[in-house]
Amino acid sequence: MATLRDIKLRIKGIKNTEKITNAMKMVAAAKLRKAQNRVVKARPYAHKISSMMSHLVTEEDYALFPLLEEREIKNVAVVVITADRGLCGAFNTNIIKETHRLIDEDLSSIGAKTQLLCVGKKGYDYFKKRDIPLLDNIIGVFSSLDFNTTNQVSKILVSGYLHEKFDKIIFVYNEFKSIIQQKVISETFLPISIESSNEKKSTVEANYIFEPGKKEIIEYLLPKHLSAQIWRMLLESNASELGARMTAMDNATANAKELIRTLTITYNKERQAAITKEILEIVSGANALRDA
Repeated sequence: MATLRDIKLRIKGIKNTEKITNAMKMVAAAKLRKAQNRVVKARPYAHKISSMMSHLVTEEDYALFPLLEEREIKNVAVVVITADRGLCGAFNTNIIKETHRLIDEDLSSIGAKTQLLCVGKKGYDYFKKRDIPLLDNIIGVFSSLDFNTTNQVSKILVSGYLHEKFDKIIFVYNEFKSIIQQKVISETFLPISIESSNEKKSTVEANYIFEPGKKEIIEYLLPKHLSAQIWRMLLESNASELGARMTAMDNATANAKELIRTLTITYNKERQAAITKEILEIVSGANALRDA
């Protein structure tokens, strides 16, 4: 059974942990507002440029642009976006589980070979110990996330796709829904899928005059479209991580307070029992002396 000293030391340790988790919650909350604003601002641009591509590109254009043309899928690059740090609940675990499911079920069923590009330290630390080839890793970017990271990721992926090192690229990341909700998404990055191009046929088609030309405009928009989608996914993941960390640290702080309350009650009961025992010993000794 734990002594009073052990219980007191445990209460002190949990109080110190509570201070840390509460501080981490406050830091995550402060950063989350900025990250959430960046996501909200990035989404309309990413969606609009995707919409522009869907209006420009037709099925006849697929053969003209390698980034649009679909090939037989033999090699697949999976980009796994995780956090650089832990203590954010199931944020990283859910991404890793979805990546395993994607590789073991979806890609294995078509006989595709997989390579991983890990963005974030937690994903890299996990997959480097597994029997899955690593294409590259990019870590330490979420502490000061900027657009240069997008260019770095885009350069690796587009170069590999154009040189036919892989035939398909899939991103696995957390989409930001709210502070307490993140959704794991598996999204095809390349080849670019213009799904809404066929939907235009159901509406009244407008006649466009392209200047300098349709081909030149598509060539100009393609890299911007890719960069916009990568930037959006990185911002989504960053905001989701902060939301998950804030929620996890809030729960940890609440659990610490409850544990402190329970241990304090236990400590007071044990202390009261010890005092009662000492009083009984004194009274017993006094009675023994009196009888003598």
